Amino acid sequence: MTIALYERIWMWGATALIALFLGSIFVTALAQAIEPPGVLETVDPTTVLSHPEFGKPVITTRPDGSVIVPVVAGMFSFTPDPIEVPAHVQVTFRLTSPDVIHGFQVVGTNANAMAIPGYITQFTVTFPKPGVYAIACNEYCGLMHHNMVGKLVVK
Repeated sequence: MTIALYERIWMWGATALIALFLGSIFVTALAQAIEPPGVLETVDPTTVLSHPEFGKPVITTRPDGSVIVPVVAGMFSFTPDPIEVPAHVQVTFRLTSPDVIHGFQVVGTNANAMAIPGYITQFTVTFPKPGVYAIACNEYCGLMHHNMVGKLVVK
C-alpha cells in the first residue's frame, strides 16, 4: 500500500501541530509555573448563611474611603440587593455561593467574576460615573437562571 506524497505531508503537518499544541501547554504549565492564585480564602458553603461576613451582608466603608461589598449569590438572587456604592471610589466585591457556581457581571463595566461554593472571590473596581447598573448571573445555575438579576446603584 502506498501513500501519496500530499497525504504524507498532511499527516506529518497534523502530527507536528498536535505536538506543538501539547508542547505549548506543558511549557506554560511546567516551565513558567502558571497556576491559579495561591492565596485562596475558603468558607464552608453549608454555613455561609450564618457566616459573620456573609450571613447578613453589610456594605462597609474603610477609613481610606474605599468600600467593601460582601455578596452572596444563591439560587436565584444576589444578597444584598440593591447594592449602593459611591462613584469614584474603590469598591471591593467579596463573593461566595452556598449552592452552585454563579456568575457576577456588572453589565456595561469590566466587573465580572464567578461565585464558587466554598471559595471567596474578591476583586476591586472603581465606577467612574453614577447610575444604575444591572448585575447578571452569566453562569447557568438552574431553571430560573434567566431571572437571576440584581441592581447596583452608583451614587
